[in-house]
Amino acid sequence: MRTDSSPGTLPAREHLPADTAGTPVLDVVIPVYNEEKDLQPCVRRLHDHLTRTFPYPFRITIADNASTDSTPDVARLLETRVPEVRSVRLEQKGRGRALRTVWSASDAPILAYMDVDLSTDLNALLPLVAPLISGHSDLAIGSRLARSSRVVRGAKREFISRSYNLILRGSLQARFSDAQCGFKAIRRDVAQLLLPLVEDTGWFFDTEMLVLAERAGLRIHEVPVDWVDDPDSTVHIVKTATDDLKGVWRVGRALATGSLPLDRLTRPFGDDPRDREIMDVPKGLARQLVGFCVVGGLSTLFYLLLYSGFRQFSGSQTANALALLVSAVANTAANRRLTFGVRGRTGAVRHQAQGLVVFGIGLALTSGSLVALDAATSDPAHATELAVLVAANLAATVLRFLLFRAWVFPDRRGDAEPPAPSQPLGRTAASPTYPAPGPLPQRPHPHAQHPHAPHPPTPPHDSGTHQFRAGEAADGTVGVPPLERSREWGRDATMRLQPVRPHDTDPGDAR
Repeated sequence: MRTDSSPGTLPAREHLPADTAGTPVLDVVIPVYNEEKDLQPCVRRLHDHLTRTFPYPFRITIADNASTDSTPDVARLLETRVPEVRSVRLEQKGRGRALRTVWSASDAPILAYMDVDLSTDLNALLPLVAPLISGHSDLAIGSRLARSSRVVRGAKREFISRSYNLILRGSLQARFSDAQCGFKAIRRDVAQLLLPLVEDTGWFFDTEMLVLAERAGLRIHEVPVDWVDDPDSTVHIVKTATDDLKGVWRVGRALATGSLPLDRLTRPFGDDPRDREIMDVPKGLARQLVGFCVVGGLSTLFYLLLYSGFRQFSGSQTANALALLVSAVANTAANRRLTFGVRGRTGAVRHQAQGLVVFGIGLALTSGSLVALDAATSDPAHATELAVLVAANLAATVLRFLLFRAWVFPDRRGDAEPPAPSQPLGRTAASPTYPAPGPLPQRPHPHAQHPHAPHPPTPPHDSGTHQFRAGEAADGTVGVPPLERSREWGRDATMRLQPVRPHDTDPGDAR
Protein backbone atom coordinates (compact mmCIF):
# COMPACT_ATOMS: atom_id res chain seq x y z
CA MET A 1 0.00 0.00 0.00
CA ARG A 2 1.61 3.28 -1.05
CA THR A 3 0.68 6.59 0.48
CA ASP A 4 2.05 10.08 0.65
CA SER A 5 2.58 9.79 4.39
CA SER A 6 5.57 8.53 6.34
CA PRO A 7 6.43 4.83 6.16
CA GLY A 8 5.01 2.36 8.65
CA THR A 9 6.65 2.04 12.04
CA LEU A 10 6.07 -1.68 12.56
CA PRO A 11 9.13 -3.89 12.06
CA ALA A 12 9.05 -7.14 10.13
CA ARG A 13 7.33 -9.93 12.05
CA GLU A 14 9.69 -12.28 13.87
CA HIS A 15 9.33 -15.33 16.08
CA LEU A 16 9.29 -14.30 19.73
CA PRO A 17 12.50 -15.24 21.55
CA ALA A 18 12.16 -18.35 23.70
CA ASP A 19 14.09 -16.88 26.65
CA THR A 20 11.79 -14.21 28.11
CA ALA A 21 13.65 -13.69 31.39
CA GLY A 22 10.59 -14.31 33.56
CA THR A 23 8.23 -12.04 31.59
CA PRO A 24 4.90 -13.71 30.75
CA VAL A 25 4.59 -14.42 27.03
CA LEU A 26 0.79 -14.45 27.16
CA ASP A 27 -1.52 -12.14 29.10
CA VAL A 28 -5.14 -13.32 29.00
CA VAL A 29 -7.62 -10.61 30.01
CA ILE A 30 -11.06 -11.50 31.35
CA PRO A 31 -13.33 -8.42 31.42
CA VAL A 32 -16.11 -8.84 34.01
CA TYR A 33 -19.08 -6.92 35.35
CA ASN A 34 -21.01 -8.37 38.29
CA GLU A 35 -19.74 -11.92 37.76
CA GLU A 36 -19.31 -12.96 41.41
CA LYS A 37 -20.73 -16.42 40.74
CA ASP A 38 -18.87 -17.39 37.56
CA LEU A 39 -15.54 -15.64 38.07
CA GLN A 40 -13.74 -18.09 40.35
CA PRO A 41 -14.60 -21.32 38.47
CA CYS A 42 -13.74 -19.60 35.18
CA VAL A 43 -10.31 -18.43 36.33
CA ARG A 44 -9.54 -21.75 38.01
CA ARG A 45 -10.46 -23.69 34.88
CA LEU A 46 -8.44 -21.38 32.61
CA HIS A 47 -5.42 -21.48 34.92
CA ASP A 48 -5.50 -25.28 35.10
CA HIS A 49 -5.72 -25.52 31.29
CA LEU A 50 -2.80 -23.14 30.73
CA THR A 51 -0.70 -24.89 33.39
CA ARG A 52 -1.18 -28.24 31.69
CA THR A 53 -0.93 -27.25 28.03
CA PHE A 54 0.78 -23.88 27.48
CA PRO A 55 4.59 -24.16 27.10
CA TYR A 56 5.35 -20.50 27.94
CA PRO A 57 4.94 -18.34 31.05
CA PHE A 58 1.50 -16.75 31.21
CA ARG A 59 -0.62 -14.33 33.21
CA ILE A 60 -4.38 -14.07 33.75
CA THR A 61 -5.70 -10.53 34.31
CA ILE A 62 -9.18 -9.92 35.68
CA ALA A 63 -10.47 -6.55 34.46
CA ASP A 64 -13.35 -5.51 36.70
CA ASN A 65 -15.60 -2.95 34.95
CA ALA A 66 -17.03 -1.10 37.99
CA SER A 67 -18.86 -4.12 39.40
CA THR A 68 -21.36 -3.39 42.18
CA ASP A 69 -21.48 -6.88 43.71
CA SER A 70 -18.68 -8.92 45.35
CA THR A 71 -16.77 -9.45 42.08
CA PRO A 72 -13.83 -7.25 43.24
CA ASP A 73 -13.47 -9.33 46.41
CA VAL A 74 -13.44 -12.57 44.41
CA ALA A 75 -10.83 -11.10 42.06
CA ARG A 76 -8.57 -10.06 44.94
CA LEU A 77 -8.92 -13.49 46.54
CA LEU A 78 -7.88 -15.20 43.30
CA GLU A 79 -4.95 -12.79 42.94
CA THR A 80 -3.78 -13.73 46.43
CA ARG A 81 -4.10 -17.48 46.00
CA VAL A 82 -3.00 -18.01 42.38
CA PRO A 83 0.48 -16.65 41.47
CA GLU A 84 -0.30 -16.06 37.77
CA VAL A 85 -3.49 -14.07 38.44
CA ARG A 86 -3.76 -10.32 38.92
CA SER A 87 -6.79 -8.03 39.10
CA VAL A 88 -7.45 -4.54 37.76
CA ARG A 89 -10.30 -2.33 38.90
CA LEU A 90 -11.87 0.26 36.57
CA GLU A 91 -14.40 2.84 37.69
CA GLN A 92 -16.36 2.82 34.41
CA LYS A 93 -18.02 0.06 32.44
CA GLY A 94 -17.18 -0.96 28.90
CA ARG A 95 -15.47 -4.05 27.51
CA GLY A 96 -13.42 -2.00 25.06
CA ARG A 97 -12.31 0.36 27.84
CA ALA A 98 -11.18 -2.60 29.96
CA LEU A 99 -9.22 -4.21 27.12
CA ARG A 100 -7.57 -0.94 26.08
CA THR A 101 -6.55 -0.19 29.69
CA VAL A 102 -5.06 -3.59 30.49
CA TRP A 103 -3.48 -4.24 27.09
CA SER A 104 -1.88 -0.77 27.13
CA ALA A 105 -0.23 -1.43 30.49
CA SER A 106 0.78 -5.06 29.90
CA ASP A 107 4.39 -6.10 29.32
CA ALA A 108 3.50 -9.44 27.70
CA PRO A 109 4.32 -9.69 23.96
CA ILE A 110 1.05 -11.55 23.26
CA LEU A 111 -2.25 -10.10 24.52
CA ALA A 112 -5.51 -12.03 24.47
CA TYR A 113 -8.98 -11.90 25.97
CA MET A 114 -11.94 -14.19 26.46
CA ASP A 115 -15.40 -13.91 27.97
CA VAL A 116 -15.90 -15.00 31.56
CA ASP A 117 -18.47 -17.64 30.60
CA LEU A 118 -15.79 -19.60 28.67
CA SER A 119 -18.27 -20.35 25.90
CA THR A 120 -15.32 -21.10 23.62
CA ASP A 121 -13.55 -24.44 24.09
CA LEU A 122 -10.12 -23.73 25.59
CA ASN A 123 -8.43 -26.21 23.25
CA ALA A 124 -8.51 -23.39 20.67
CA LEU A 125 -6.36 -21.09 22.83
CA LEU A 126 -2.96 -22.45 21.80
CA PRO A 127 -3.88 -22.47 18.05
CA LEU A 128 -5.10 -18.87 18.57
CA VAL A 129 -1.82 -17.48 19.91
CA ALA A 130 0.66 -19.77 18.10
CA PRO A 131 0.64 -17.72 14.82
CA LEU A 132 1.37 -14.58 16.84
CA ILE A 133 4.24 -16.17 18.74
CA SER A 134 5.75 -17.52 15.53
CA GLY A 135 5.54 -14.14 13.80
CA HIS A 136 3.16 -15.43 11.13
CA SER A 137 0.23 -13.13 11.98
CA ASP A 138 -0.53 -9.84 13.72
CA LEU A 139 -3.97 -10.61 15.19
CA ALA A 140 -5.93 -13.82 15.73
CA ILE A 141 -9.66 -14.34 16.26
CA GLY A 142 -11.90 -17.25 17.03
CA SER A 143 -14.61 -17.79 14.43
CA ARG A 144 -17.97 -19.38 15.13
CA LEU A 145 -18.93 -19.04 11.46
CA ALA A 146 -16.11 -21.11 9.98
CA ARG A 147 -17.22 -24.32 8.30
CA SER A 148 -15.42 -26.58 10.75
CA SER A 149 -16.68 -24.73 13.84
CA ARG A 150 -19.16 -26.43 16.13
CA VAL A 151 -21.67 -24.02 17.60
CA VAL A 152 -24.65 -24.52 19.89
CA ARG A 153 -26.91 -21.47 20.17
CA GLY A 154 -30.43 -20.33 19.49
CA ALA A 155 -31.80 -19.29 16.11
CA LYS A 156 -32.19 -15.66 17.24
CA ARG A 157 -28.52 -15.17 18.12
CA GLU A 158 -27.44 -17.07 15.02
CA PHE A 159 -29.50 -14.75 12.80
CA ILE A 160 -28.20 -11.62 14.54
CA SER A 161 -24.58 -12.74 14.29
CA ARG A 162 -24.74 -13.60 10.60
CA SER A 163 -26.70 -10.45 9.75
CA TYR A 164 -24.14 -8.30 11.54
CA ASN A 165 -21.25 -9.87 9.65
CA LEU A 166 -23.10 -9.37 6.36
CA ILE A 167 -23.46 -5.68 7.23
CA LEU A 168 -19.72 -5.46 7.88
CA ARG A 169 -18.92 -7.14 4.57
CA GLY A 170 -21.29 -4.93 2.62
CA SER A 171 -20.47 -1.59 4.24
CA LEU A 172 -16.84 -1.84 5.39
CA GLN A 173 -15.66 -4.58 2.98
CA ALA A 174 -14.58 -6.72 5.96
CA ARG A 175 -13.18 -10.13 5.01
CA PHE A 176 -12.96 -11.70 8.47
CA SER A 177 -15.87 -13.98 9.28
CA ASP A 178 -16.74 -13.33 12.94
CA ALA A 179 -16.25 -9.91 14.55
CA GLN A 180 -17.93 -10.43 17.93
CA CYS A 181 -16.63 -13.79 19.14
CA GLY A 182 -15.16 -13.17 22.61
CA PHE A 183 -11.90 -14.96 21.83
CA LYS A 184 -9.13 -12.80 20.33
CA ALA A 185 -5.39 -12.12 20.56
CA ILE A 186 -2.98 -9.47 19.30
CA ARG A 187 0.78 -8.88 19.29
CA ARG A 188 1.83 -6.11 21.69
CA ASP A 189 3.89 -4.25 19.08
CA VAL A 190 0.76 -4.06 16.90
CA ALA A 191 -1.43 -3.01 19.84
CA GLN A 192 0.93 -0.11 20.60
CA LEU A 193 0.09 1.55 17.30
CA LEU A 194 -3.41 0.21 16.67
CA LEU A 195 -5.15 0.88 20.00
CA PRO A 196 -4.74 4.70 19.89
CA LEU A 197 -6.74 4.68 16.63
CA VAL A 198 -9.69 2.74 18.12
CA GLU A 199 -12.29 5.09 19.62
CA ASP A 200 -15.02 2.75 20.84
CA THR A 201 -15.02 1.67 24.48
CA GLY A 202 -17.88 -0.83 24.39
CA TRP A 203 -18.81 -3.90 22.36
CA PHE A 204 -17.89 -2.36 19.00
CA PHE A 205 -14.24 -2.16 20.12
CA ASP A 206 -13.50 -5.60 18.59
CA THR A 207 -15.00 -4.76 15.23
CA GLU A 208 -13.31 -1.38 14.94
CA MET A 209 -9.94 -2.88 15.83
CA LEU A 210 -10.28 -5.65 13.24
CA VAL A 211 -11.51 -3.35 10.46
CA LEU A 212 -8.64 -0.90 10.95
CA ALA A 213 -6.10 -3.72 11.15
CA GLU A 214 -7.41 -5.30 7.96
CA ARG A 215 -7.45 -1.98 6.08
CA ALA A 216 -3.86 -1.36 7.18
CA GLY A 217 -2.79 -4.65 5.60
CA LEU A 218 -2.12 -6.53 8.84
CA ARG A 219 -2.57 -10.30 8.83
CA ILE A 220 -5.55 -11.67 10.78
CA HIS A 221 -5.55 -15.39 11.58
CA GLU A 222 -8.90 -17.13 12.10
CA VAL A 223 -9.34 -20.23 14.26
CA PRO A 224 -12.49 -22.39 14.03
CA VAL A 225 -13.88 -22.83 17.53
CA ASP A 226 -16.31 -25.02 19.41
CA TRP A 227 -18.75 -22.67 21.09
CA VAL A 228 -21.77 -23.13 23.38
CA ASP A 229 -24.10 -20.19 23.97
CA ASP A 230 -24.48 -18.90 27.52
CA PRO A 231 -28.23 -18.68 28.23
CA ASP A 232 -27.60 -16.35 31.20
CA SER A 233 -25.75 -13.73 29.16
CA THR A 234 -26.51 -10.14 30.23
CA VAL A 235 -25.82 -8.56 26.85
CA HIS A 236 -28.51 -6.04 25.79
CA ILE A 237 -28.97 -7.13 22.18
CA VAL A 238 -31.00 -4.15 20.92
CA LYS A 239 -28.74 -1.50 22.48
CA THR A 240 -25.59 -3.35 21.42
CA ALA A 241 -26.86 -3.64 17.84
CA THR A 242 -27.74 0.08 17.75
CA ASP A 243 -24.32 1.09 19.06
CA ASP A 244 -22.63 -1.23 16.58
CA LEU A 245 -24.48 0.31 13.63
CA LYS A 246 -23.45 3.78 14.81
CA GLY A 247 -19.88 2.52 14.99
CA VAL A 248 -20.08 1.11 11.46
CA TRP A 249 -21.19 4.51 10.18
CA ARG A 250 -18.44 6.35 12.07
CA VAL A 251 -15.64 4.02 10.94
CA GLY A 252 -16.93 3.94 7.37
CA ARG A 253 -16.95 7.73 7.20
CA ALA A 254 -13.41 7.93 8.63
CA LEU A 255 -12.13 5.40 6.09
CA ALA A 256 -13.86 7.20 3.22
CA THR A 257 -12.31 10.54 4.14
CA GLY A 258 -8.86 9.06 4.77
CA SER A 259 -8.63 10.69 8.22
CA LEU A 260 -7.01 7.64 9.88
CA PRO A 261 -3.19 7.26 9.63
CA LEU A 262 -3.35 3.57 8.76
CA ASP A 263 -0.11 3.76 6.80
CA ARG A 264 1.73 3.84 10.13
CA LEU A 265 0.70 0.21 10.66
CA THR A 266 2.27 -1.14 7.47
CA ARG A 267 5.11 -3.64 7.75
CA PRO A 268 8.15 -4.06 5.48
CA PHE A 269 8.22 -7.06 3.19
CA GLY A 270 9.60 -10.29 4.60
CA ASP A 271 11.42 -13.19 3.01
CA ASP A 272 8.51 -14.33 0.84
CA PRO A 273 9.89 -14.78 -2.71
CA ARG A 274 6.70 -13.27 -4.06
CA ASP A 275 7.60 -9.98 -2.36
CA ARG A 276 11.03 -9.69 -3.97
CA GLU A 277 11.75 -7.18 -6.68
CA ILE A 278 11.55 -8.48 -10.25
CA MET A 279 13.51 -6.61 -12.88
CA ASP A 280 11.57 -4.69 -15.54
CA VAL A 281 8.18 -5.40 -13.90
CA PRO A 282 6.67 -2.37 -12.10
CA LYS A 283 5.36 -3.45 -8.71
CA GLY A 284 1.59 -3.25 -8.37
CA LEU A 285 0.99 -2.73 -12.08
CA ALA A 286 -1.57 -5.53 -12.42
CA ARG A 287 -3.60 -4.35 -9.43
CA GLN A 288 -3.46 -0.75 -10.60
CA LEU A 289 -4.61 -1.72 -14.10
CA VAL A 290 -7.60 -3.57 -12.68
CA GLY A 291 -8.50 -0.69 -10.38
CA PHE A 292 -8.05 1.88 -13.14
CA CYS A 293 -10.25 -0.10 -15.53
CA VAL A 294 -13.02 -0.40 -12.95
CA VAL A 295 -12.87 3.30 -12.11
CA GLY A 296 -12.63 4.16 -15.81
CA GLY A 297 -15.68 2.08 -16.69
CA LEU A 298 -17.76 3.72 -13.97
CA SER A 299 -16.45 7.15 -14.97
CA THR A 300 -17.39 6.55 -18.59
CA LEU A 301 -20.96 5.67 -17.62
CA PHE A 302 -21.08 8.73 -15.37
CA TYR A 303 -19.74 10.88 -18.21
CA LEU A 304 -22.31 9.57 -20.70
CA LEU A 305 -25.14 10.25 -18.28
CA LEU A 306 -23.87 13.78 -17.70
CA TYR A 307 -23.41 14.39 -21.44
CA SER A 308 -26.93 13.21 -22.19
CA GLY A 309 -28.29 15.51 -19.49
CA PHE A 310 -26.28 18.57 -20.53
CA ARG A 311 -27.13 17.93 -24.20
CA GLN A 312 -30.77 18.66 -23.48
CA PHE A 313 -30.09 22.39 -23.03
CA SER A 314 -26.71 23.00 -24.71
CA GLY A 315 -24.68 22.20 -27.79
CA SER A 316 -22.52 19.13 -28.17
CA GLN A 317 -19.22 20.94 -27.44
CA THR A 318 -20.54 22.61 -24.27
CA ALA A 319 -22.17 19.39 -23.03
CA ASN A 320 -18.97 17.46 -23.69
CA ALA A 321 -16.80 19.99 -21.82
CA LEU A 322 -19.09 20.13 -18.77
CA ALA A 323 -19.50 16.36 -18.60
CA LEU A 324 -15.75 15.85 -18.94
CA LEU A 325 -14.97 18.41 -16.24
CA VAL A 326 -17.29 16.91 -13.62
CA SER A 327 -16.36 13.31 -14.40
CA ALA A 328 -12.63 14.18 -14.46
CA VAL A 329 -12.71 15.52 -10.90
CA ALA A 330 -14.55 12.41 -9.71
CA ASN A 331 -12.22 10.13 -11.72
CA THR A 332 -9.07 11.70 -10.24
CA ALA A 333 -10.41 11.40 -6.69
CA ALA A 334 -11.43 7.76 -7.22
CA ASN A 335 -8.13 6.77 -8.83
CA ARG A 336 -6.17 8.60 -6.14
CA ARG A 337 -7.83 6.59 -3.38
CA LEU A 338 -8.71 3.24 -4.95
CA THR A 339 -6.17 2.66 -7.74
CA PHE A 340 -2.98 4.24 -6.42
CA GLY A 341 -3.70 3.93 -2.68
CA VAL A 342 -3.04 7.55 -1.72
CA ARG A 343 -4.78 8.39 1.57
CA GLY A 344 -5.27 11.63 3.42
CA ARG A 345 -5.45 15.18 2.13
CA THR A 346 -1.74 15.72 1.56
CA GLY A 347 -1.20 16.71 -2.08
CA ALA A 348 -4.89 16.42 -2.96
CA VAL A 349 -5.07 19.90 -4.54
CA ARG A 350 -1.93 19.28 -6.59
CA HIS A 351 -3.29 15.92 -7.75
CA GLN A 352 -6.55 17.53 -8.86
CA ALA A 353 -4.66 20.25 -10.72
CA GLN A 354 -2.59 17.65 -12.54
CA GLY A 355 -5.75 15.69 -13.18
CA LEU A 356 -7.26 18.75 -14.86
CA VAL A 357 -4.27 18.88 -17.18
CA VAL A 358 -4.97 15.27 -18.08
CA PHE A 359 -8.60 16.31 -18.48
CA GLY A 360 -7.48 18.96 -21.00
CA ILE A 361 -5.78 16.30 -23.07
CA GLY A 362 -8.93 14.18 -22.98
CA LEU A 363 -11.00 17.21 -23.90
CA ALA A 364 -8.78 17.83 -26.93
CA LEU A 365 -9.17 14.23 -28.09
CA THR A 366 -12.95 14.08 -27.64
CA SER A 367 -13.55 17.58 -28.99
CA GLY A 368 -11.42 16.77 -31.99
CA SER A 369 -13.49 13.66 -32.61
CA LEU A 370 -16.70 15.73 -32.53
CA VAL A 371 -15.19 18.27 -34.95
CA ALA A 372 -14.29 15.43 -37.31
CA LEU A 373 -17.80 14.01 -36.99
CA ASP A 374 -19.40 17.39 -37.76
CA ALA A 375 -17.14 17.73 -40.79
CA ALA A 376 -18.23 14.31 -42.04
CA THR A 377 -21.98 14.89 -41.61
CA SER A 378 -24.01 18.01 -40.96
CA ASP A 379 -26.62 16.42 -38.65
CA PRO A 380 -25.20 13.30 -36.93
CA ALA A 381 -27.53 11.07 -34.92
CA HIS A 382 -27.25 11.09 -31.13
CA ALA A 383 -26.25 7.41 -31.09
CA THR A 384 -23.45 8.17 -33.57
CA GLU A 385 -22.18 10.96 -31.34
CA LEU A 386 -22.07 8.59 -28.38
CA ALA A 387 -20.21 5.91 -30.36
CA VAL A 388 -17.57 8.39 -31.50
CA LEU A 389 -17.16 9.74 -27.98
CA VAL A 390 -16.74 6.21 -26.56
CA ALA A 391 -13.96 5.48 -29.04
CA ALA A 392 -12.26 8.81 -28.27
CA ASN A 393 -12.56 8.16 -24.54
CA LEU A 394 -10.94 4.75 -24.88
CA ALA A 395 -7.91 6.36 -26.48
CA ALA A 396 -7.86 9.06 -23.81
CA THR A 397 -8.15 6.41 -21.09
CA VAL A 398 -4.91 4.68 -22.09
CA LEU A 399 -3.07 7.99 -22.10
CA ARG A 400 -4.69 8.98 -18.80
CA PHE A 401 -3.45 5.82 -17.04
CA LEU A 402 0.11 6.37 -18.25
CA LEU A 403 0.07 10.00 -17.11
CA PHE A 404 -1.50 9.13 -13.76
CA ARG A 405 1.08 6.44 -13.05
CA ALA A 406 4.16 8.30 -14.26
CA TRP A 407 3.29 11.91 -13.39
CA VAL A 408 0.29 12.45 -11.10
CA PHE A 409 0.78 9.51 -8.70
CA PRO A 410 4.38 8.36 -9.19
CA ASP A 411 5.70 5.59 -6.95
CA ARG A 412 8.53 7.18 -5.00
CA ARG A 413 9.21 4.33 -2.60
CA GLY A 414 12.62 3.75 -4.13
CA ASP A 415 13.69 7.34 -3.31
CA ALA A 416 13.69 6.72 0.43
CA GLU A 417 16.96 5.81 2.08
CA PRO A 418 17.08 2.25 3.37
CA PRO A 419 17.38 1.95 7.15
CA ALA A 420 20.82 1.43 8.62
CA PRO A 421 21.66 -2.23 9.25
CA SER A 422 22.08 -1.60 12.95
CA GLN A 423 18.68 0.04 13.28
CA PRO A 424 15.74 -2.13 12.06
CA LEU A 425 12.83 -0.36 10.40
CA GLY A 426 10.34 0.97 12.88
CA ARG A 427 12.64 0.51 15.91
CA THR A 428 13.94 3.39 17.96
CA ALA A 429 16.50 3.66 20.67
CA ALA A 430 13.72 3.25 23.19
CA SER A 431 12.41 0.04 21.63
CA PRO A 432 12.65 -3.03 23.88
CA THR A 433 15.16 -5.72 23.02
CA TYR A 434 14.80 -9.40 23.79
CA PRO A 435 17.56 -11.84 24.72
CA ALA A 436 18.97 -14.13 22.07
CA PRO A 437 16.79 -17.17 21.39
CA GLY A 438 17.55 -20.14 23.59
CA PRO A 439 15.90 -23.49 24.30
CA LEU A 440 12.14 -23.37 24.78
CA PRO A 441 11.17 -23.18 28.45
CA GLN A 442 9.37 -26.38 29.32
CA ARG A 443 6.65 -26.46 31.92
CA PRO A 444 7.11 -29.40 34.33
CA HIS A 445 4.83 -32.36 33.91
CA PRO A 446 1.81 -32.14 36.21
CA HIS A 447 2.82 -35.39 37.96
CA ALA A 448 6.42 -34.28 38.46
CA GLN A 449 5.61 -31.03 40.23
CA HIS A 450 2.46 -29.58 41.70
CA PRO A 451 0.77 -27.38 39.09
CA HIS A 452 0.44 -24.55 41.57
CA ALA A 453 4.09 -24.51 42.58
CA PRO A 454 5.36 -20.98 43.03
CA HIS A 455 6.81 -19.34 39.93
CA PRO A 456 9.65 -16.83 39.88
CA PRO A 457 8.96 -13.71 41.98
CA THR A 458 6.36 -11.45 40.45
CA PRO A 459 7.62 -7.95 39.52
CA PRO A 460 6.54 -5.30 42.03
CA HIS A 461 4.15 -3.61 39.59
CA ASP A 462 2.09 -6.79 39.32
CA SER A 463 1.37 -7.15 43.04
CA GLY A 464 -1.84 -5.89 44.51
CA THR A 465 -5.02 -4.77 42.84
CA HIS A 466 -4.44 -2.20 40.07
CA GLN A 467 -6.94 0.67 40.02
CA PHE A 468 -7.44 3.12 37.17
CA ARG A 469 -9.92 5.98 36.98
CA ALA A 470 -11.36 7.40 33.79
CA GLY A 471 -9.34 10.35 32.55
CA GLU A 472 -6.20 9.49 34.54
CA ALA A 473 -3.03 8.51 32.74
CA ALA A 474 0.65 8.38 33.56
CA ASP A 475 1.75 9.59 30.13
CA GLY A 476 -0.33 12.77 30.06
CA THR A 477 -1.84 12.17 26.62
CA VAL A 478 -5.45 13.00 27.45
CA GLY A 479 -7.06 14.74 24.49
CA VAL A 480 -4.17 14.12 22.11
CA PRO A 481 -5.40 13.29 18.55
CA PRO A 482 -5.02 9.65 17.34
CA LEU A 483 -2.21 10.51 14.92
CA GLU A 484 -0.12 12.21 17.61
CA ARG A 485 -0.79 9.37 20.07
CA SER A 486 0.32 6.80 17.51
CA ARG A 487 3.51 8.77 16.86
CA GLU A 488 4.18 9.03 20.60
CA TRP A 489 3.67 5.29 21.05
CA GLY A 490 5.98 4.62 18.12
CA ARG A 491 8.76 6.60 19.82
CA ASP A 492 8.46 4.68 23.08
CA ALA A 493 7.69 1.00 22.55
CA THR A 494 7.14 0.41 26.30
CA MET A 495 3.45 -0.23 26.87
CA ARG A 496 1.79 2.64 28.73
CA LEU A 497 -1.68 3.19 30.06
CA GLN A 498 -3.97 4.46 27.30
CA PRO A 499 -6.06 7.29 28.78
CA VAL A 500 -9.79 6.91 28.86
CA ARG A 501 -11.28 9.99 27.24
CA PRO A 502 -13.69 11.87 29.54
CA HIS A 503 -16.43 11.91 26.91
CA ASP A 504 -16.28 8.14 26.38
CA THR A 505 -19.00 7.17 28.78
CA ASP A 506 -21.50 4.47 28.05
CA PRO A 507 -23.61 3.96 31.19
CA GLY A 508 -25.86 1.58 29.30
CA ASP A 509 -23.11 -0.89 28.48
CA ALA A 510 -24.06 -4.31 29.73
CA ARG A 511 -20.57 -5.52 30.63
